[in-house]
Amino acid sequence: MNKPSLPPLLYADTQGSSDLLYFGRVEVHDAFLAFGARGKKITLQSALEFSRVKKTSDFDVVLSRETWLARARQVHGARAGLAEVIALLAKEYGQRAFRVPGDFPASLYVKLTRLRLKLVFADGMLFPEREIKSDWEAACIREGNRLCTVGYDVAEKILRAAKIRGRNLIYRGKPLTSEILRFNLETAIREQGGNPQDTIVAGGDQACDPHERGSGPLRPAELIIIDIFPRVLKTGYFGDMTRTFLKGRPREVQRRLVDTVREAQKRATKAIRAGVDGRDVHSVVTSYFAEAGYETKHGKNGAVGFFHGTGHGLGLAVHEAGRISSAVAYPLKKNSVLTVEPGLYYPGLGGCRWEDVVQVTATGTRALSKYPYNWEIR
Repeated sequence: MNKPSLPPLLYADTQGSSDLLYFGRVEVHDAFLAFGARGKKITLQSALEFSRVKKTSDFDVVLSRETWLARARQVHGARAGLAEVIALLAKEYGQRAFRVPGDFPASLYVKLTRLRLKLVFADGMLFPEREIKSDWEAACIREGNRLCTVGYDVAEKILRAAKIRGRNLIYRGKPLTSEILRFNLETAIREQGGNPQDTIVAGGDQACDPHERGSGPLRPAELIIIDIFPRVLKTGYFGDMTRTFLKGRPREVQRRLVDTVREAQKRATKAIRAGVDGRDVHSVVTSYFAEAGYETKHGKNGAVGFFHGTGHGLGLAVHEAGRISSAVAYPLKKNSVLTVEPGLYYPGLGGCRWEDVVQVTATGTRALSKYPYNWEIR
C-alpha cells in the first residue's frame, strides 16, 4: 500500500521522469537524486548543475554531489557510490524509509535495501496531486494548445496553397508529403517556444492507425489527420490537439463520417463534470457511434471503427492520470485536465479524429484549447 506520509525518493532525469520535473520544477538531463525530508525538497547535484539548480529550482536544499561522495567513501570505502551516498543522507536527515515510483532503478533498489533503507513502492501515482491542475498549470497547458494552433495555421495555409494535379497535391513545384507538412508546422512551433515531437500528419488509410505518424504524398480528396502535442519549453507542460482536413471535394460518406465524430465530441464534452465516471462519458461516444451505424470490429488484421479511449489526462506528460475509456471505473476530478478525442477509422474511407482539451469543473468543463473545425479546404 502507498503511504503518503513517507517522503519521496527519486533518481532519474527530467526527460524521463515527469514526476521529477514536478517535484523540483527544473530540467536536468542527466540522472540526479532528489528526495523529501523534514518537510523540505532536497537534491544532490554535480558541480556542472549545482549553481543553476540552486538559482532556478523549487528545491529547498541543493547539496554538492562531489562533497557527499567524498564523505561516503570515507565511511564506506573507496568503492562507495550512489547507494552509499543515499544511505548517508538518509541517516543525516533522520529518514529510514521512502516511497519510490514504480520505475525506480532496480539495481539501486537492491543496493539500498541491503544498506537497510526501507523503500515502499507508490500504489499508483507517486504524486497523486499532479492530477489536479492549478490555475497556473491550466494556463501552461493552454499555452501548449496555442502552440498547436500555430501549427494548424501553417498546415492550413500550405494545404490552401497546394494545387491539385491528378492524384497529387503540388506545393511549390513538388508533391506535398506528410514530411513536408510536418516539417513546416513543427518549425513554426519551435520558433514560438515549443518542442513538437512525433507529430502525426497521416492521410488516407495511414490515418486509420491512430498513432501512425504518416509518410509519403498526401492525396486530394483524402482525409488527413493532424495530431500535434508540443511541449512548452519554458514550463514543460504539453498541449494536445487533433484536427482533420481534406483538400478538394469530399464525398458524402466522408462528410457524414466527419460530422458524426464532431457530434460525438460535443456529446462527450457535455457529459463531463466532476464526479462522473469516465466510463459513462466513453459510453456516450460508443452509443452514439452505434446509433449512427458506425460499427467497431476487431479482426486478425486490426480494428476498425472506434477502438481507443475517448480521453486522457494531460500535463507534464502527454498521457497522465485521468481516463475516459471503458477500461476501469474512473471518477473525474474537479480541476483535472483531460483530452476529448473520439475518432472513427475505416480503411478505404479514411480516418477522422477531433481532439480538444478541457478542465473539469463541478458543473461541466472549461475549454483549454480552441481552433476552428473547418476541415474542407478547396
